[in-house]
Amino acid sequence: MSFSSDDFAKALEQHDYAFQKGQVVRGKAYSYESDGAYVDIGGKSAAFLPLEEASLRRVNNLSDVLPLQEEREFLIVREQDADGQVTLSLRQLELRQLWGEFVEMQEASQTIQVRVNGFNKGGVTVDAQGLRGFIPRSHLSERENLESLIGKSMTVAFIEVNPTTKKLVLSQRLASQAASFGQIAEGQLISGKVSGIKPFGVFVDFDGATGLLHINQISKNYVSSLNSLFELGQPLRALVNEVDEVKRRISLSTKQLENYPGEMLENMAAVMAEAEARALKLQQSSPAPSTKAAPTPVAAEPEDASEADAPEADAAAEVEPTDS
Repeated sequence: MSFSSDDFAKALEQHDYAFQKGQVVRGKAYSYESDGAYVDIGGKSAAFLPLEEASLRRVNNLSDVLPLQEEREFLIVREQDADGQVTLSLRQLELRQLWGEFVEMQEASQTIQVRVNGFNKGGVTVDAQGLRGFIPRSHLSERENLESLIGKSMTVAFIEVNPTTKKLVLSQRLASQAASFGQIAEGQLISGKVSGIKPFGVFVDFDGATGLLHINQISKNYVSSLNSLFELGQPLRALVNEVDEVKRRISLSTKQLENYPGEMLENMAAVMAEAEARALKLQQSSPAPSTKAAPTPVAAEPEDASEADAPEADAAAEVEPTDS
């Protein structure tokens, strides 16, 4: 039996291509229009790729991202219309793939480069390879003049990567701290400034890192009030008591610098002024004993919940709605 063109047309009509929203298909662009491109995906009608769905970046010339007759994968973002035409997207497919890459990078504790493009009272918004991310103020190295950061690039680590809620929260401070870990050793004397005061201890910023001076490591005598001893921005010198590279935590100690129990409480100025000489004396006189005494709890880097959890922060961390 011969198979006429009419038979072929009827066979096409009876065939169910079952193209559905969210499906990934392969196809080739075969013609450009002012607002997009027609793509052959093997259906009854050509599929259409709108210009705004061609890439995560702004596209002026479609041929730069979608050469004719080059086979690519596309994501269906709108099902067949009355003419059997579906709408495609490369942008949303790239978004899906990028979220997956960021999840893997977070698990591997990797960092990325981002560019600051906005700010609010809670922190700054950034362009992360086409995704919009957010860095809370408490996770920035520069926390005061946020407007001055616009346009600048910075290296950041991942705090939260959530493809479901489209939330991407990043940290410049964690990335800086990770880079500093290889240069920090137990017993090292550091010079920094008090960046946080909590009931359990004092946080100290130094050389791009943050360490915790636990209340039990301040003096050999009992410390009743941290607020009476320290204030934000106060210069402080301390010994590195412990470095935990896995948890990215640094424990500090000043009690080992005391000449007598309670000196940090009675004459902190003298301890700080003579810190270098005292640290050197410790190293020379006791090579075997460690500067760290009994293990003490080490808290994570301080984060001001009023900044990180601000409504502005959550809103800025979300990617603009898509048709996925």
